[in-house]
Formats: sequence, C-alpha cells, structure tokens
Amino acid sequence: MDGTQIGQLAAALASNRFISSVLQRWAEVDLPNGWLAAGAIAQTVWNIAHRCAPEADIKDVDLVYFDADDLSAESELGNEARIRCLFSALGVAIDVKNEARVHIWYEAKFGSPIPPYRSVEEAIATFPTTATAIGVRPDGSRLEVQAPFGLDDLLGLVVRPNKTQITQAIYEAKIARWRSCWPNLKICGWDERPT
Repeated sequence: MDGTQIGQLAAALASNRFISSVLQRWAEVDLPNGWLAAGAIAQTVWNIAHRCAPEADIKDVDLVYFDADDLSAESELGNEARIRCLFSALGVAIDVKNEARVHIWYEAKFGSPIPPYRSVEEAIATFPTTATAIGVRPDGSRLEVQAPFGLDDLLGLVVRPNKTQITQAIYEAKIARWRSCWPNLKICGWDERPT
C-alpha cells in the first residue's frame, strides 16, 4: 500500500457524501478503535470506475469498533442509535458493530462458531472479500487505512473471496448482487482466478 494508492482512495471517498460526512464528524462518532469499513468503501471505488454517482447502490455504511469491556447488545445498539441520529439527514442506513462481541451471535446467524476477535483489525482481516476487507478513519489531515490484503484488488476492481471465515454460499450471494450493479468487476469464482 503506497501513498499514491492511499491518495487515490482518499479522493474517491471524499467524493461520496455519505462517507465524507461521517469522516468529517469522526470526533462525534466517538467509538473505541472505530473504523468506517467494508462495502461502502469498495462500492464507492466501483461506482466511480463505472461512471456512476459515488453513492449509487450503497445500502449502508458500516462502522466497526472494539470494546471488549462491554459486550452487551444494549451498548452496541445504543451506539448505533446515537450515530444514526447524528447522520439521520444523510438518507443511508448506518450499521454499527462491536467486533469484540461478534462471536456471541455469529454461529446463530451463519451456522458455525468463531473464536472471539482480539482486535478490530483482526476482524477486518476476516471480511468476506479481499477488496472489502478494509477500514478507514481520519488521522489529522490524512486518511488512515487498515487493509490487510492491500489495495491492489480494490483499486483494480478485482473481487476474490477471503476464505478465512465465509462460506461459498455467502460469497456467491454477494457477488450475484455485485455483478448486476458493477458489471466491470473482475470476479473470481470460489476456486478461480479473476474472469
């Protein structure tokens, strides 16, 4: 990940009013080790590459954080309600997750248990694709980027599975939607190279 790539990503995200609004008010977001993460970042890059509005087809903005001292659903929901209120005028859903508590509900939702994450960075490294395994947040005047697989796939419009945790069925459901919204993506099959 070099400065040119980070600059390219920062410029793309600055053009998305959902993301730029959240990052401009990051001090008010106020989540422990918080990151704006995953799909909205990748989909902004894909929209720009497809000459669409930066916000097109983005269903939500994901915020993740890590608070191992409070694993209650009530606290997580309280953070989500507070942040949704902050950005109620944006017109997009804000999804807030404490990655320290994902292991509590993961098996019921996805069918297999996972060990507790030790950090939000470890959680980001398990996100479903190499392009969407990403988090950003402001750090002074620059953009801090957490991208365990680098930015090549994201900026190159390559979608490949991150098999750390997801199943083939989850991956295929995601790429079916993405293929219809962003037809120029180079999508890898579960066991294939980009096509």
